[in-house]
Amino acid sequence: MINKAPVRISILAMPETSASVVYGMYDMFMSAGRDWSLIVEGAPGPAPIAPQVVSCHGSSFVAGNHVRITPDATLDACAQSDVVCVPELMVPPGEPLDGRFREEIACLRQCHADGKILATACSGAILLAEAGLLDGLEATTHWAYCDLMTRRYPAIKVRSHRALVASGEGQRLIMAGGGTSWLDLALYLIARLAGIETAMQTARINLIDWHDIGQQPFARLARTRQVEDAVIARCQAWIAEHYAEPSPVSAMTQLSGLAERSFKRRFQHATGMSPLAYVHTLRLEEAKQMLESDRQPIEAIANEVGYEDAGFFSRLFRREVSLTPAEYRRRFGAMRDALRTTASCDASSGRVRA
Repeated sequence: MINKAPVRISILAMPETSASVVYGMYDMFMSAGRDWSLIVEGAPGPAPIAPQVVSCHGSSFVAGNHVRITPDATLDACAQSDVVCVPELMVPPGEPLDGRFREEIACLRQCHADGKILATACSGAILLAEAGLLDGLEATTHWAYCDLMTRRYPAIKVRSHRALVASGEGQRLIMAGGGTSWLDLALYLIARLAGIETAMQTARINLIDWHDIGQQPFARLARTRQVEDAVIARCQAWIAEHYAEPSPVSAMTQLSGLAERSFKRRFQHATGMSPLAYVHTLRLEEAKQMLESDRQPIEAIANEVGYEDAGFFSRLFRREVSLTPAEYRRRFGAMRDALRTTASCDASSGRVRA
């Protein structure tokens, strides 16, 4: 890459994006090739990537987290770029997008037609879906938007467990999952555009740990109560308090007053999940909280959330969360303990943390 012109990357900024992701990606791309030589050899190395921030009109604006972003150029600059990156959209799941982001979506369509790489972080993948570029392909997005993507764009093969997906001809459509998985996206692009060693050096400098377990362990039940179907909403309210009871699906069916087949069909239509899958999800969410916050034996937790067979619970947990219950406890229980200890120490010393 030393003797080649830098790869040009446009980072698309909008009022619905957060400055931390926009400029975090910018910094990562600028760091590649430059900072390792600066630290090891005392002089910055050649930059294999040239990032820029672009927006619809190119003028300064306040982003979703109230930080002012000053773009380098307008969307027209994407025509001269090799890669276009889309950060997350701070838009509530399910909020209509009709008529919004018209210029940005048109730009993405044109860039894809021109053979450019399109990469999205978090919920930014929704723009690729709106552009029709993901139909028939594998995709991922933030875990809170995966069900929305499945329902709104049924032609897309949503892979909710994966933190990174590369799809399409030449794998030119690249999507990272939720939260800080934009770091994975940036590292992937650096490896692809500037080489694996450059990506590894960038990861070492910035202390970045790859999200190899995917994003499912971080997920929470993202479905709000279904309000259009009053019968199903009543069942959801009931199961939220009684998920640990035996035969919960039968109990919900009886509560609904519907025939079993009709109930299951209406529940699936209303929530996007079968009644049994919904119960399992609620139980696993409660199990996550218990694994994080107390030291009960795993068998006791399984029983408390509604599973008499601890082996079945462990297998189900591993399948849905991508970690065993013990692995989840080690990872997130330790995190919660560390945060609790830090907060306690700060409180005892009179310090106030934001």
